[in-house]
Amino acid sequence: MNFFRRLFKKDRNNPPECLGTKMPDNWNLTIADLFEEMKAGIRKSVGSPEADWAREYERSQIPSDTRFPKKGDVYESLRDQTIEYMTAWAAPYTGGGKGTLLEREQVWIDSDPRDEKPIGVYALPMEYGAIEQRMVPQTERENTKYGGFYFYFSTLELNQNFKLIKTGFKKCTT
Repeated sequence: MNFFRRLFKKDRNNPPECLGTKMPDNWNLTIADLFEEMKAGIRKSVGSPEADWAREYERSQIPSDTRFPKKGDVYESLRDQTIEYMTAWAAPYTGGGKGTLLEREQVWIDSDPRDEKPIGVYALPMEYGAIEQRMVPQTERENTKYGGFYFYFSTLELNQNFKLIKTGFKKCTT
């Protein structure tokens, strides 16, 4: 998960305005576009300043009346939907796959987003055990290095495919 947190966080030590490299006026690439270019061999890596420009561009595409997710928000799926999940490991590796989040299943934002207006956030399912069993293959769940699973949703996905049903939620730890 640390790889993705570093990738999607704002570089607080060197914000884009301090890098001396202004986003080109015709910039229209997203983070996903940059990774596609890397897969295609067009670029060797994804990093600053292009990743900062991609986040800035994505944020500029979010309508001004959009509600941005916050820690403690609980969202309910409006329909059955295929989503991607990520798996955490006690190794330098992040895995994942696809699964179906069913209508009315809920996810919660368990940590503070990195930005005031995030382009996306990490989330956990409210019914963690049941959804983990349904989505993550047993061979992975039983691996001694397996550390759990989680989701990443864009702010637009949350606003379009989910309904905010609660704010300020805190998971009880007993």
